[in-house]
Amino acid sequence: MKVYLNGKLVPQSKACVSVFDHGLLYGDGVFEGIRTYNRRVFMLDEHVARLYRSARAIALDIPISQAAMSAAVVMTCNANRTWDGYVRVVVTRGVGTLGLNPYVCKKPQIIIIAGRIQLYPHELYEKGMSIITAGTVRNHPEAVNPCIKSLNYLNNILAKIEAINAGVMEAIMLNHNGHVAEATGDNVFAIQGDRLMTPPPSAGLLEGITRDVVITLAGQRGMTVMERDMTRYDLYTADEVFLTGTAAEIVPVVRIDRRVIGTGKPGRKTLELSTAFKEFARQQGTPLRGCT
Repeated sequence: MKVYLNGKLVPQSKACVSVFDHGLLYGDGVFEGIRTYNRRVFMLDEHVARLYRSARAIALDIPISQAAMSAAVVMTCNANRTWDGYVRVVVTRGVGTLGLNPYVCKKPQIIIIAGRIQLYPHELYEKGMSIITAGTVRNHPEAVNPCIKSLNYLNNILAKIEAINAGVMEAIMLNHNGHVAEATGDNVFAIQGDRLMTPPPSAGLLEGITRDVVITLAGQRGMTVMERDMTRYDLYTADEVFLTGTAAEIVPVVRIDRRVIGTGKPGRKTLELSTAFKEFARQQGTPLRGCT
């Protein structure tokens, strides 16, 4: 594998950063996860734009333009023949001291990794996923706003530990008001009749790129899409529940806190949206090498 590191493609074994990088010392940096389908980078412009918004929110000046970042993603995918895979783009604050002062870090580090990822076993997409509600509360938006896709993911990791210890792979995180925010790495949707419900950004969630696509696809199929505050009751009593994310795509949920959701099997509308998303993803995107 070749890794993009500050303007150059280097072998994986030589893709190194300093132990004094504030991304390592303090989780000071931002990242994006991007998918490639059918030799195309999916929603590249949207992902890069969100990366730069996250960076601006933490006063991190990325030293290359958005166009140059997009070109670097394409170059890294081509170098690794990542035609159907996953890309991780990371920007750290850079090398500094052992103090918190970010302004001593003079040169941000840009890292791009392109390879493969399988977030969940294939059988979960066919049979559905069981999840729990985590006791760990989502970060307060006025502490670290979840719209910032930062390298400090400890809040999510603690909830993920709860899920794994409970024998499942995901957990719903509530916000400080007790409303549903998101899962540890995915957005949350519930279907009741022809209504598709999902928490609003004000609930303390990352506005996912896949989330936005699903909202559009649902509207095209005549569903009424509602962004509103949701409680666990809304999930427990829904006809269907599913999660969305760049790596996860659309994964159905059939049990929450041991309660059966709907029929206990992936719902029809969830499967229809999943099929529509896959068709859309394989047709849309920035072409890679050998594409027209």
